[in-house]
Amino acid sequence: MSVDYNGTWDFVSSVNFEGYMVALGIDFATRKIASLLKTQKVIKQDGDSFTIKTVSTFKNYECSFKIGEEFMEKGLDGRTFQTVVNWENDKLVCVQRGGKKNRGWTHWIQGDELHLELSCEDQVCKQIYKRTG
Repeated sequence: MSVDYNGTWDFVSSVNFEGYMVALGIDFATRKIASLLKTQKVIKQDGDSFTIKTVSTFKNYECSFKIGEEFMEKGLDGRTFQTVVNWENDKLVCVQRGGKKNRGWTHWIQGDELHLELSCEDQVCKQIYKRTG
């Protein structure tokens, strides 16, 4: 592990967020609100311990974890599932078990951009954030 994820990251772009939210089963009104949001990620990393905050004007979310240790998580959609995050080279790869199939995410850094790939069932959403702090 040689990547430093610490910092504040501002939303730049998203592809297929609507399809991802439909796969999660999120209602129409919430999907419309969520698709308008410009979120910010605040990541604190201490070795293999992470806290990732997703901040918006609608709803905030915080997730803390240690690499390789499974934990119970309650997602933004209100569902509870077992989660584990591992390193795959310099990428953070999360697998969420319980409820929906093929649910999880991958974070990686390229230059001053934080990439996030979200998956649920047969849908994949790709987002990019730019480091601001």
